[in-house]
Amino acid sequence: MDLWKIGSIIYLFFIVSSFYPVFKAILKKVELNPGGASFDESQCFSDENKTLLNQHYSRILGTLGYWKNQASLYKRLHYYSLIWTIPSAIIIPVLTPWIEDGNFSKVAVTIVSAVTAILLAFHKGLKVEDNLKAYRHGESEFYDLVRKLLDQPSSLGKDETEQINIYFEEVARIRRFVRNAETDNLGVLDDARSELDKRRKDNIEK
Repeated sequence: MDLWKIGSIIYLFFIVSSFYPVFKAILKKVELNPGGASFDESQCFSDENKTLLNQHYSRILGTLGYWKNQASLYKRLHYYSLIWTIPSAIIIPVLTPWIEDGNFSKVAVTIVSAVTAILLAFHKGLKVEDNLKAYRHGESEFYDLVRKLLDQPSSLGKDETEQINIYFEEVARIRRFVRNAETDNLGVLDDARSELDKRRKDNIEK
């Protein structure tokens, strides 16, 4: 068999098989890690306020799980795209001088170029990097705020009522930030289409 065909088959095999972690992230829910001592163990709040804080936390648990799942998915998509687009961008110029008529070389280079173009288009169209940053930032900010409330409650206010009210307001702000980022970062079909058109044009000129 033509070595170009063998190389193309191996390349496509690894492209498909290495997508498994991304596919797994789509199907599997990521479990939230235990956060250590929380509101129940705090000595800074009354039992009534501990109940209030626990109730509030129980209502945001679903959101935190969703943020963690999305962050995991976009992280894997991001690195999957980088792992295959960066080497491909280097390989294509190296392979181009070896293209000959009568063998599988043109098809092989076209396959590599097409895969690279598709990955770049989806990475840009789905705004993978922006979504990854938004979900990770929201998740990190929330847990930093919880630690601040537990470790340094006085930094949020003078008394329990003020501290808890500011905490609730900050949580609402973080949720608005992530929601707005999520809306702004919705997949853009035009970006993906323009990227594919650009790559197709470059391949034709080559």
